[in-house]
Amino acid sequence: MPTAPQILPTQITEGTAPGLRYRLEGELVPVLHVALDGRVPVYFEHHVLLWKYPEMQLGLHPLKKGLKRRVMGGMPLLLLEAQSAGELAFSRDAPGHIAALHLQAGDGIVVREHQFLAATGGVEYDYSRMKGFANMMYGGGFFVDEFFAADQEGVVWVHGYGNVFEKLLEPGETIDIEPGGWLFRDHSVQMSQEVYGFKPGMLSGSGQLVFNRFTGPGRVGLQSAYYHPPGEETGAGGGGTGQQIGGGGLLGGIVGGLLDN
Repeated sequence: MPTAPQILPTQITEGTAPGLRYRLEGELVPVLHVALDGRVPVYFEHHVLLWKYPEMQLGLHPLKKGLKRRVMGGMPLLLLEAQSAGELAFSRDAPGHIAALHLQAGDGIVVREHQFLAATGGVEYDYSRMKGFANMMYGGGFFVDEFFAADQEGVVWVHGYGNVFEKLLEPGETIDIEPGGWLFRDHSVQMSQEVYGFKPGMLSGSGQLVFNRFTGPGRVGLQSAYYHPPGEETGAGGGGTGQQIGGGGLLGGIVGGLLDN
């Protein structure tokens, strides 16, 4: 009988990866603490930085695709990078569960948009558009973040709402996940959409149950709370507005001025 998805650790007191040590803490709004030895940088969205020591050097992490496409896709306009030895911490400013996803050289992972927290510098970052009715209507967005560890081990940290569970799929094994519930999947895992129709008497034809179907081999991650709309975090409405504007600073004002012209 197939095994059910298993909850990932909510607390990690001593995690390690090349060039760094990390720990996961917090009972309600979790925090990722990272201690760098200066050999490997860590990159992140600017508004998730919780604190750092003054001597920590920050810079811009290079992005592959241009400003216009990122604005149209609702993706972050910039990524920052911690470039020196020292300690800093990150938080998504929301209740949930941080998961540490270790990638070996040659591994890749797909993460739903606006839930990436940080990643080690050797992991390549890109994004792509998701198509399909299930993701448009129920998944909360059109884009996903993609990460690839080309020639060295790396780590991607993600924030899930509620708790984060993981299912390791065997080759050909499948699982159906509510579209707002999936969080990440290995590149080797295929995703398709399944729509089930129901005919409840007078409402015949109006009832539909939509799932994303994942087919192994590889990992797929689930979050137990429904994903909130991206607008709440990017400033289109809701609780994330203050932090996004405050974190954007001068750059946010410049970009806003350019887009208004």
